[in-house]
Amino acid sequence: MTTTAPATELTVEELREQTREWLRENLPAGWLEAVDADDRERMTALRRQLDYSEWCVRLGEAGYATPTWPAEYGAGLSLSPAQAKAVNDVLNHYRVPRPFNIIGLGMGGPTVMTWGTEEQKQRLLRPLATNEEIWCQLFSEPGAGSDVAGLATKAVRDGDEWVVSGQKVWTTLAHLSKWGMLLARTNPDLPKHRGLTYFVVDMHAPGVDVRPLVQITGDAEFNEVFFDEVRIPDSMRLGPEGDGWRVGITTLMNERVSLSGAGSVGGDAVGGSPVTQLLDRHRGTSDPLARQRLAQAYIESRLIRLNNQRAGDKRKKGAEAGPEGSITKLMQAEFNQRLQKLAVDLQGVRGVAWEGEELSAHYGERLGVVGGAVGDDDLEIVRGFLRAQANTIEGGTSDIMRNILGERVLGLPKEPDVSREIPWKDVPRSG
Repeated sequence: MTTTAPATELTVEELREQTREWLRENLPAGWLEAVDADDRERMTALRRQLDYSEWCVRLGEAGYATPTWPAEYGAGLSLSPAQAKAVNDVLNHYRVPRPFNIIGLGMGGPTVMTWGTEEQKQRLLRPLATNEEIWCQLFSEPGAGSDVAGLATKAVRDGDEWVVSGQKVWTTLAHLSKWGMLLARTNPDLPKHRGLTYFVVDMHAPGVDVRPLVQITGDAEFNEVFFDEVRIPDSMRLGPEGDGWRVGITTLMNERVSLSGAGSVGGDAVGGSPVTQLLDRHRGTSDPLARQRLAQAYIESRLIRLNNQRAGDKRKKGAEAGPEGSITKLMQAEFNQRLQKLAVDLQGVRGVAWEGEELSAHYGERLGVVGGAVGDDDLEIVRGFLRAQANTIEGGTSDIMRNILGERVLGLPKEPDVSREIPWKDVPRSG
């Protein structure tokens, strides 16, 4: 279909057709036909023909990586969420490799669009959408635990710059990132929630030291990051000085949406395959308990999708991401652990043991290179099971999610916390 009308003026069906035509023109010849025919061998061969880095640039520049983002920043199509769903349905159906920049796309971009200056939006959004500049989130600290507002990393004003010293931990993709979303303490004389400022820090700046943390999968997605008098221009501050907590809440709310499962950035994946593929793979099982667990998995995945749809409908009306993201984040984390265990159980003896080096080698090049390639099913499922163990910790523990839901959704009283109203410098801390 050929059309010159702006994407925002197209119907949902016209958007689907336009997206299909763009994919047909830009993916290796025969890609769409191979997917429609479920020709896995052909799909694997075609993926090897695709230059992932170059593909992400093309996808981002065309606006398909971030279809709801404003087109004027060279990174989106200015579509409504309903229109964007039509585009994403086509991309998902044809197993289109997507940017691995989940933190930047799911959290960094929305925060910049909410709090950034025009200059920041023009500078940061396009290379974020094209996967040319990876982002990470620098909130958690060893001494603060789940209390983000208790962080101790300090930033001191020096003319037009800020000098930052401190330590962060559990920083996903820091070793690959160009930019980091940093919360630092700029006024220790105020209570902990009011003395914070939010920055976008160059992860390659002098004084930034990134040290990978190896996981049970053999990957090193997480890192600890040290700041030794790192200089950040004031032009890279997001939001007003001292208002970092409000800016950080924007990031955290979008984080929970992006990690909350079906319909989100994270997706409802089992070893890289949708729930429906797990059902198809074991549809013929005669084990009544296995069939019951499969049925329960399908029911739960539908509930998560419906909750995400409800949250999406709220955002369509112009509302920002709110605490409802904690509902699906909590549900998805615990559901995915059960689902990955089911996937391993259904593998039988193939899920009992595996070679650690083989698993590590299979995924050694995954970050920033593969972008959704089809791999060995057994290794996909094994890694999915191991990786899922982090789901109830990352992005806010399940215990913290329950606290948020109790206080902000159910209206229950907050836990007593004497540290909320006294100067941060006077709050007792461990050594």
